[in-house]
Amino acid sequence: MNGDVVADHGLWFRVESSSAASGVRRAAERLGAQLELGERRIADLAIVAAELTSNLVKHAQEGVLLLRPVRRAGRAGVELVAIDSGPGMADLTVSSQDGHSTTGTLGIGLGAIARQASWYDGYSRPGRGTVLAVQLWSGPAPAESWAGGLVRPITGEQVSGDGYAVRIAEERRQVLVCDGLGHGPLAAAATEAALRAFRTAPVGPPGAVVEHLHRAIAHTRGAALAVAELDRAAGLLRYAGLGNIAAMIVVAGERRRGLVSLPGIAGHQRPVVREYDYPFAADATLVMHSDGVVDRWDLADYPGLVERTPLVTAATLLRDAGTRRDDASVLVARASS
Repeated sequence: MNGDVVADHGLWFRVESSSAASGVRRAAERLGAQLELGERRIADLAIVAAELTSNLVKHAQEGVLLLRPVRRAGRAGVELVAIDSGPGMADLTVSSQDGHSTTGTLGIGLGAIARQASWYDGYSRPGRGTVLAVQLWSGPAPAESWAGGLVRPITGEQVSGDGYAVRIAEERRQVLVCDGLGHGPLAAAATEAALRAFRTAPVGPPGAVVEHLHRAIAHTRGAALAVAELDRAAGLLRYAGLGNIAAMIVVAGERRRGLVSLPGIAGHQRPVVREYDYPFAADATLVMHSDGVVDRWDLADYPGLVERTPLVTAATLLRDAGTRRDDASVLVARASS
């Protein structure tokens, strides 16, 4: 792949010293040019990248940043997600105001980010850390997405065997999470084949889509995958899965409900595919992830997180429950978004 091209899965940067800032800024400018955002927005993007990295270096522990293209409604923009493990901020809104600081320095960074961004969201807890998500578009930001996710490769790999995709096909809101067998380029190739097949799959319920994906990736090493459909009008979630993709429905004040994925490998010997229906209230949240994320998380441990966007929720869970010994992916979707 051309080293000047930033792929859709994006680039992860460790930001633990000021030396990382120039690399992030150059990659951000390269992506802005790749997407033809224009000189003014590329300059804004450089400011945002500089401020995010500066905040991670000065105030954070174990800071990382994801830079990637984001596509919606036939348009493309740039998305940056900054994640750290502490110390966190007591009030992210107050900390985003110019002049506010908890460390004796001018707190202009978060204010500058909010001004340059087309879209901005975040979540922070003292002692747990902060997640900031920023998007820059050449024009007004498209409507906020009802689903969002992140993918991170195993330590030492440049590509991940995990992936996710979101589509609306004739009013059907559907999501896919996929985990290609193994790690590295061959696992990534299996997942990329599944993502392409999902985006162009004939319109149908999750069970039929999974059958289609099984046939479409027969030339690859195969994958665990699951498809969910959020039917807001019926108050239902329809789900079909093969292999070790975890999926849960979370409603505030209730125990989370695990969804059933059957044993099997998509693309290999013909598996049994079954579709299940689950109640899905207007305030419910769907969380899906690969086995690179441990399932001991509990959204009740994060006051106010369900009020944040799906992307910020997914990034927070990836930070706290994702492992470095495997590819990891998290997707979050909401009926009310």
